[in-house]
Amino acid sequence: MTVDNQIEPPQSFMALYVTPGRSRPNAPQAVVLARYEQCEDMACLLTEHAQTLAFKENLSGSDVLVRCHRGLRDDAADFNEKEAEWVIRRLAELLGWEAHDFGGVQAVHVAE
Repeated sequence: MTVDNQIEPPQSFMALYVTPGRSRPNAPQAVVLARYEQCEDMACLLTEHAQTLAFKENLSGSDVLVRCHRGLRDDAADFNEKEAEWVIRRLAELLGWEAHDFGGVQAVHVAE
């Protein structure tokens, strides 16, 4: 990333913007960085909501993450499919839940 910005997106996020067979992102650095910051911020913002949803509605971690994923994929949300899945994986990581992919939909099991 640029010298004046100390934030460096993790490889898991950078992979969203690298075309298979290539090594460089397919979008400008500024765009990738802005998208990373938005996705990371959303994952952090969703932690409290996800915990509250699990507790108040007695939902499993998997159900909570599926609902959050649907919300991110809503037409009004500003996340593409790959970004939404990354946010959900990051959310699971922040909560200490294990995330699994199946058919493009996220499922998790609470880590014990």
